[in-house]
Amino acid sequence: MTRLAIRTALLREGFRVAVAETGEEALAHFENGHPPDAVILDIGLPGLNGFDVCKWIREKREDTAILMLTARADPEDKIAGLSLGADDYLVKPFNSGELIARIRAVLRRSLALTTSMEPVTFRELHLDVRSRQAFKNGVDVNLSPREFDLLVAILRRPGQIRTREQLGLEVWGTTQRTNARALDVFVCKLREKIETEPSRPRYIKTARGEGYFCD
Repeated sequence: MTRLAIRTALLREGFRVAVAETGEEALAHFENGHPPDAVILDIGLPGLNGFDVCKWIREKREDTAILMLTARADPEDKIAGLSLGADDYLVKPFNSGELIARIRAVLRRSLALTTSMEPVTFRELHLDVRSRQAFKNGVDVNLSPREFDLLVAILRRPGQIRTREQLGLEVWGTTQRTNARALDVFVCKLREKIETEPSRPRYIKTARGEGYFCD
């Protein structure tokens, strides 16, 4: 598909489209304060090539979806593009249906990433997910990585009981019983750091026989 055909296909599907003919022009869309949600990036751009543009975008923004295009099916090119931060890689020739499906997929992943990186605030607690720091009334409570992940998993869903299995899966990636027991230990440590009275918790409450919650 030509650049014009790609633009036409995207417009037909309801996307707003800006076209850049060179790598430098592509980067200008980011520098002018109006970065796109997704970038379809041809490797063979004049000036800065697609690899250079991909690297620059990813260093500046984590939430922009990048789909790279190439006429070359060389696995090394694909590995290079993905290593630089591209979300997907499409080899020419392709049809408009496949392109649209790929764009929608990378946008869904980008949205999920953006949502997962949003800060979490609950009463006096503020969790900066990007820096992985937790603050109570503006003071860093100095959590370990596991403690931080556990606190985020609970505070993201106020009013919802999270079972030990659910929390174990989010924090450790498994639902093993040993992790469930370790979870109780981590909750105790968390309470010591964030609660004024750990024996009467305000932030992390126990649902007996079920798990933990905040409300």
